Amino acid sequence: MFHSIYIAGAEPHSGKSVIVLGIMEMLNAMTPRVGFFRPVISDSKERDPLIHLITTRYGLEMSDEALYGCSYETARRMTTEGRQDELLKLILGKFRELQSKVDVVVCAGTDFTDASSALELDFNATLANHFGCLFMPVVKGLHRSAREIADAVRMLEEHLESAQHCKLLAAFANRVPTREMDELAGLLKGTRFPFYILPENNSLERPTVAEIARELGFESLYGSRQVMNHEVARFKVAAMQVQDFLAHMENCSLVLTPGDRSDIILGALAADCSGNYPMIAGILLTGGQKPPPAVCHLLEGMNPLRLPILLSPWDTFKTALKVNDVRGMILPSDDRKIAVALGLMESRIDLHQLRKLVIHSGSQRMTPLMFEYELIQRAKSVPRHIVLPESDDERILRAAEILSLREVVKITLLGDEDIVRARAMHLGLNLRQVEVLDPRKSEWRQQFADAYHELRKHKNVTPESAYDTMVDVSYFGTMMVHFGYADGMVSGAVHTTQHTIRPAFEIIKTKPGAGLVSSVFFMCLEDRVLVYGDCAVNPNPNAEQLADIAVSSSETALMFGIEPRTAMLSYSSGQSGKGDDVEMVREAVRLARAKNPTLKIDGPIQYDAAVDLSVANSKMPDSEVAGKATVFIFPDLNTGNNTYKAVQRSANAVAVGPVLQGLNKPVNDLSRGCTVTDIVNTVAITAIQAQ
Repeated sequence: MFHSIYIAGAEPHSGKSVIVLGIMEMLNAMTPRVGFFRPVISDSKERDPLIHLITTRYGLEMSDEALYGCSYETARRMTTEGRQDELLKLILGKFRELQSKVDVVVCAGTDFTDASSALELDFNATLANHFGCLFMPVVKGLHRSAREIADAVRMLEEHLESAQHCKLLAAFANRVPTREMDELAGLLKGTRFPFYILPENNSLERPTVAEIARELGFESLYGSRQVMNHEVARFKVAAMQVQDFLAHMENCSLVLTPGDRSDIILGALAADCSGNYPMIAGILLTGGQKPPPAVCHLLEGMNPLRLPILLSPWDTFKTALKVNDVRGMILPSDDRKIAVALGLMESRIDLHQLRKLVIHSGSQRMTPLMFEYELIQRAKSVPRHIVLPESDDERILRAAEILSLREVVKITLLGDEDIVRARAMHLGLNLRQVEVLDPRKSEWRQQFADAYHELRKHKNVTPESAYDTMVDVSYFGTMMVHFGYADGMVSGAVHTTQHTIRPAFEIIKTKPGAGLVSSVFFMCLEDRVLVYGDCAVNPNPNAEQLADIAVSSSETALMFGIEPRTAMLSYSSGQSGKGDDVEMVREAVRLARAKNPTLKIDGPIQYDAAVDLSVANSKMPDSEVAGKATVFIFPDLNTGNNTYKAVQRSANAVAVGPVLQGLNKPVNDLSRGCTVTDIVNTVAITAIQAQ
């Protein structure tokens, strides 16, 4: 059982979307059935932005109609007619209908459209009481001193508890100037409920070029989806000659100029290519004028074009006024803003404390989203340094940005720094906190070559060939891990599994007590996470190797919060089967139990008896594992690899891995078909192994 939560701004522009996103992320890791509700939404024909963000990110399979109470037009009409009670019943009915289908609901309050702040706050508090939700108000800190914010908090606390009798879960001061943070924390000591302070982050408030285009209906003349995500910090009206205008350019500026000013258009494009001028967000042509045909021909030949170019139907003055009114939002496609928002929440709130306040009694289910959430939180708890060799792959760069913005790990990319930074800029990525190393120029190259020669001279590796080998990013990255310059490595988005793990076998080698290197996949099903091993490394393990895989896989499961009940699979269950293959599994079970008597390991067992209690009761009624298995050890690579892929595709499961186990230090492989999310998860797993 969970308490539902009602999040509302205490005044306009409090930035409650950040808090909504963070709470949704937390609750989705606790239960797979989280609902989202807005009591009132705007009358716009466009989708409500917050409903769009939440349903897209968390895959809520409900219509928008089920996720809100009514429109502002309906609310205004019923209030004007004196039908406030009917309005509340209407909204409450919609909420209860949603609540009956989920475990917990996150409500996002109204947006302060045309009511006074006090009346709208009271309306939200009243709804929270009727819904039976815990209330979480958000106070705006922007442009306020610490004392002004603290006064607003005290007044809010007194008003809600005396006038509204709200059951408060916690409260936030959001968008607080950094210089006021410490003083505010001191002033707010002694509040009767948890209080969290979030700093102002300009990038969350800035609109992107795409948001401005969509909000104002501007035509996009040129620009890919990536460059349309450029942030706009300010706009500049270009009314001067180009040589004078260049002196006034600032970073992340949107340049407004009439469409017939070819000199400004070309000057802005040239400035964007020059390292001597700030980065421009884009160009907005006014007056409904497209550039002359010759300039259009030039622009069409610039592929890719690094600046988006929009067209406004209004004159420059009217365009400037309208652009100035556009406020930034967090969109489902904006991975950077989502990462920044989640990073803020995760670094500033006590998640353990909030969970205890929200839970009546906990859920024991482990869903894919729960698993991924816990991975990120555990990786962040003791930050580690991970090297990613494949900087020439876009997915790697996008994952590096997310990991950096969420402060999950320290990232080093391998490659030519100029090329990597230019590619990141072209993709609109923020990699300022990510280190880039070029193996060809690194001061470590000779040190690594000498060490590799010493390790492999018995295989006829010469000093010269060792020096040449260190240009290979897989070998260079592995050497960084070997020497402790990085804690782990993740590769395989571009390179083969063999290319990724061969250097680890040669340099890092197996840890004491591990007979071999093996792998597991975390199979994230709808309501649980299973561990499959070995599906990627060892083709035909013997009994001793199979026992080693079973023990390593069980220990890996335990490391990631999955209670290991390990089934060693075969075509026969218990004592019924005969044959060399069954006997090998039976011997492997005996050896595995001897290696680690504390583990629950059983076999040989068929897959159905391992997962289905009714089958288990018939075939192996006395087993601690049968019917409840969480770790599955396949007898050979052919069986394991085919089974994990069959389950992945037919059960729509998320397969995270392969995760290598048995190495002295963590190196993990990616599938060449991996997604950005796969990379983020694998890096988090590698960081946890390094902890």
